[in-house]
Amino acid sequence: MNGVAEAAKGKGPSGSKTQSAATTPPGRTLLVKHATIMVTMDDERREIQDGGLFIEHGIIKQVGLTSNLPRSADEVLDLKHHILLPGLINTHHHLYQHLTRVVPAAQDGNVMNWLKVLYPMWARIRPEALSSAIQCGLAELALSGCTTAFDHQYIFPNGCSLDDSIEAATKVGLRFHASRGSMSLGASKGGLPPDRCVEEEPAILKDSQRVIE
Repeated sequence: MNGVAEAAKGKGPSGSKTQSAATTPPGRTLLVKHATIMVTMDDERREIQDGGLFIEHGIIKQVGLTSNLPRSADEVLDLKHHILLPGLINTHHHLYQHLTRVVPAAQDGNVMNWLKVLYPMWARIRPEALSSAIQCGLAELALSGCTTAFDHQYIFPNGCSLDDSIEAATKVGLRFHASRGSMSLGASKGGLPPDRCVEEEPAILKDSQRVIE
């Protein structure tokens, strides 16, 4: 199981925040009990009534009936009247685009029109704005039950770097997989994005090697 999510807009009883195995502090234990239904997504696709799980050192150690789990832990969540399911995994995201989700001129058109409207805006993104976009996007994912996200970042204007995205993600706490994409063909050479959104190939290769190493 990849963390835990609750079918209650990311909140447990009395508004408690969704807890995932990934965010349980090292050395602490978490007991989740009395879920009305726990969806395991194991090989048998079991759905366990009055189910729960026990987490230790950030790792899910036991999954099953509440009666078969330890009776105490450093933190206990009682999920009566809740559904417990594995955390969702987002395998393709462009989190920086959260900054421009509601631009009227980009709505209700085809993808090419959408890109033509938004690329000039994305060309003005700075590290501070990128950080805000990453944190906002990941927080929204967490509130919808997502515990892992893979982000495809492929433009790095105005000094933005993959490091900015990773640093911002650590403030939210989701599992975060960062991709160092790239674009090298700008408008002056027949491409769609403004030149400020693209990079020279030697610079792309150099930074790609840096983030890998």
